[in-house]
Parts: sequence; structure tokens; C-alpha cells
Amino acid sequence: MTRRANNEGSVFQRKDGRWVAAITLGYAGGRLRRKSAIAVTKADAKRRLRELQQAAEQGLALAPDPTLADYLRKWLAEAAPRTLRPRTLAGYTSIVERHLIPALGRIRLCKLHPGDIDTYLNRVVESGLTTRTAQYHHAVLRRALGQAERWGYVGRNVARLVTPAQVRQRDMAPLTPDQARLFLAGIASDRLQALYAVSLSLGLRQGEALGLTWADVDLDARTITVRRTLQRYCGAYHLDDPKTQRSRRTISLPAPLAEALRQHRVRQNEERLRAGPLWAGDWNLLFCNEIGNPLAGAEVTRRFQAKLIALGLPRQRFHDLRHAAATFLLAQGVPLRVVMEILGHSTITTTANVYGHVLPELQRDAMDGQGAYLFGS
Repeated sequence: MTRRANNEGSVFQRKDGRWVAAITLGYAGGRLRRKSAIAVTKADAKRRLRELQQAAEQGLALAPDPTLADYLRKWLAEAAPRTLRPRTLAGYTSIVERHLIPALGRIRLCKLHPGDIDTYLNRVVESGLTTRTAQYHHAVLRRALGQAERWGYVGRNVARLVTPAQVRQRDMAPLTPDQARLFLAGIASDRLQALYAVSLSLGLRQGEALGLTWADVDLDARTITVRRTLQRYCGAYHLDDPKTQRSRRTISLPAPLAEALRQHRVRQNEERLRAGPLWAGDWNLLFCNEIGNPLAGAEVTRRFQAKLIALGLPRQRFHDLRHAAATFLLAQGVPLRVVMEILGHSTITTTANVYGHVLPELQRDAMDGQGAYLFGS
């Protein structure tokens, strides 16, 4: 009988009907080492076998019994960069190095138990971090262990067996139309007036608004095109691709907003002249600081909230300007799909779920109009 060579695999069916993909990795310490993965169908088992073989060839499956720390660092270095955006990768790296490895890193990967993860998530919340932060940590671990399962390190992703605490949905209370008009009147002389007006009118995400360049604006055609988003990570600013493909979009500008941007361009040119050689001309940002560099999102939010206090308006997150824009559009009877396209949501379901609280009132208005049309009352 011919012996199988290292990394040569096999696929076979178990008595319970499930399929097994297995490879031989050779001897270590006098013991034959194997890797296997369970699949539901034969086709899936063949796919898992190819993944195991590829992992073995790359040296991924050769480390005997790695700790969770060793595995997470390998995942961050070799797999995560292929599927994660740079800022997301930086955030994942921070969570792994600052939280997951100190708490769980010494545990052998194959010994990690759902109870270990449950205990960890409870301690995250007890330490003062939010339930949403705990959910994010769980999501990172679940994604990492999913790759471990595909590579054949583990037979199952134990993070999938853990349900983190649910986050209470925050009640949405954006500015009312009257409050929005008061806000716009109160920022007329503010340096960031055009930024606030764009965000409130078009519902851009903060990173999208701060990532706009003058090349993205056509004041004659009255359009703005979202092509990039401003992100800060690894100690520097970056203009990255938007959140999703649908986030790349061209939006028409209301005439008053186009005029506000013309005035904003005049003021920015005056600042450029005053700054002289200090002006950071390479960015060409629509909204920047006094010498042309990117605006810090946290500072923009702080100034926005200070302006609200000065005007006697309720406290808002900067992102609530986006919610206000969507609510105003829906209240005017703009179709949900058009609102979806303006906001850059990936699906209409997202728009409906986020702004579902507005729809019953619109339905009532529509039926009142239907009654007047049909019955004259």
C-alpha cells in the first residue's frame, strides 16, 4: 500500500453523513501530525481540502498547537490585510494587541472555549467600556477564528457559539425643520458654515464631507461627487475609498447651497493668500484648516456642539445632521429609493430600517390625501 506524501489529502464520508477533508503534515516529536476539517457536502469537503493544502504549503498549518496570541498575529499579518480596509485593519490590530491578547492570548487556540469568550466580554463591559465595544471585540474574534477554521487550525469557530449582549438602540432625535433653520441662520458667519450646510442638506457622513476636494465639486452643474472618505489611522490622514460601492455617488446641490460654496471658495482663497508658503496645497480639500490641512473629525464635532449650545439647540452628534437630512427628504415625500441613493446606503432595506419611524407618519399623510382626493374630505 502506497503511503501518502506530506500535504497529500483525502476526502471521505463519516457514518453520520458529514464529510471530512484531511491532510498529513509529517512527523513531529515522533508523532504523525494531521489536519482535518468537517463539511456538509462532498464538494465543500474538496474545497476545504484545497484550503488545507494551500495553508500547509504557505507554512500556516505547520506551527504545532499555537497560542491564540500567535495565531491572531499571524492572521493580522497574512490574511486580514487582503479583506480589510486600512483603517479597519488598524482598528482590529489595536483591539487584538491591547485587549484580546492580554486577556486571552496565552490560551492554546485549540483549547479556546465559548466560556472563555463569554467571560472576556463580560469583563470588557465591567471595565467601563460600552456594550457596543464588547460587540466589536466579539466581531473581531469571530472573524479571526473563522479564518482559523478555514485554515484547519480548529474544527469549529467557537466565537459563533457566543451571543454578545444586545445594544439598546439609541432613540433618534435629529433637529426639527424649525431648529434646522435656526441653526443655519446662526452659523452664517462661522468658518465651518459651508461644511455644516453641506452635511445638513446632503446627509453626508462626516468622513465623506471632510474628504471632499474641489475636484469633486461642479458649481456650474450644481453637483458634488463622493469619491473618497477622510480617515485618520497610524498617526496620519488618508483619503480612502468610501464605505461601499454605493457610497460613491453624485448628488445634486440646491441652488442656495451652491451659492454658499461659492462664497466659501472666496474665503478659502483669502486664507490661502494669507498662509502663503505654509499652505498645504497638495490636499486641495473643500473643507480644511487655516493652512489647507485636513480637519480633525473630533474637533469639528466639538465646534458643532459648541455652536448648538450657543444657539440654545439640543445636543446632537455630528452624524445626526445626516439623520436630519434624511428625515427632511422623507417628510417632503421623496421616494425611499431616492433617499437611499442620496445617503449612499447599500440597500433600500437599510434606509427603511434606519428611518422606519418616519414612514408611519408619511403613510398617514398619504392616506389623508387619498381620502381628500376620493371623497372630497
